[in-house]
Amino acid sequence: MAYENRNAAYDLSLFDQASAAPLPKRDEEVEKVKEPKKKTGKKVISLPEEELHKIRKRRHNPLKVALGTIGGAAVAMIIATIIIGQVRITELNQQIITAKETLSNAQSVYTQTEMSLQAKLSSSDIEKYAENQLGLTKASSSQQEFVSLSGGDKAEVTSPESENLFTQFISSIANLWS
Repeated sequence: MAYENRNAAYDLSLFDQASAAPLPKRDEEVEKVKEPKKKTGKKVISLPEEELHKIRKRRHNPLKVALGTIGGAAVAMIIATIIIGQVRITELNQQIITAKETLSNAQSVYTQTEMSLQAKLSSSDIEKYAENQLGLTKASSSQQEFVSLSGGDKAEVTSPESENLFTQFISSIANLWS
């Protein structure tokens, strides 16, 4: 296929019925192209003035207009409800973020206070305060009392108070075999 260097995209004469050349088939045979029959007659339809005024002054069905208005209002209310809901969700998310920041600040203040309290209340500081301010001393061996148990540990087994005849009979048979 040889490509001709011409501007075929702008060549409008290719689309004319009279100048259109038949296209070759695959096996390079050329058939005669039948030209379509030209229709004769008017292509423009004229309407009387009365019908033109009826078309131009078309009356709308009041029921359809009312239903369309109600439907449009319902859609607008649904969209407004969705928008208001999204605004509320955004506000609540901002409140949650603010509360989380407040909580983290309070936790850091608590940790700092706890660390300073631990630093002030070491065991050596407590002992010094007890000796100097309260007049306490460490326990000596004379203040220690020892407790002794003379009898040792004992264990008692109790039997249920309300035994019926059947359980007594079973326990007596069990005692025979033991």
